[in-house]
Amino acid sequence: MKRLTTKRPVVNWLTHSVLPVIASWGIRLLGKTMTWTTVGGEGVDVFVRKRMPIIIAFWHGRQLMMPLAYRGTMASILISQHRDGGLIASIMQQFGFQAIRGSSSRRGAQALRELVSVGRQGQDLVVTPDGPRGPACHVQMGVILLAKLTGFPIVPLTFACSKKKSFQVGTDFKSLILGRKVCLFGEILSG
Repeated sequence: MKRLTTKRPVVNWLTHSVLPVIASWGIRLLGKTMTWTTVGGEGVDVFVRKRMPIIIAFWHGRQLMMPLAYRGTMASILISQHRDGGLIASIMQQFGFQAIRGSSSRRGAQALRELVSVGRQGQDLVVTPDGPRGPACHVQMGVILLAKLTGFPIVPLTFACSKKKSFQVGTDFKSLILGRKVCLFGEILSG
């Protein structure tokens, strides 16, 4: 007979209430310690000004700083049903994103319908086109189907960061994590 413990409710509370707040502040703090450079954002700005929804697509391995790279006002992000997806969804909600849970392997059709529905309400849609199982950096058909169903353009987005120190030698003690970061928007692909 298993003993009942109080650890699981405490762990769940920490994972879904406390950790997302700490993580979101950590991401914001990290973002403030770097210099932003954006390449190719002009096309995205046109859509933002006209309040025309887009599909933002970025690779799984580039998701940490994506909440800070977003240029619109409201977005729904597709996040897997996996357990770590719950934590990621909670963190994204701290940035104002609506999380839609699903993937190609679990609850995919329903998630696709939900994305189409919120897209028709004017929200931007955010997806990782290489899917939860990969292969990494290879576009799966889901994002293409989403573009066909909504008519929204797909905007590739990535993030890169250099570890070069921005202070002269001898003065880098002021910050250990300063660096430069670059947001790159790719060519907008019609839906």
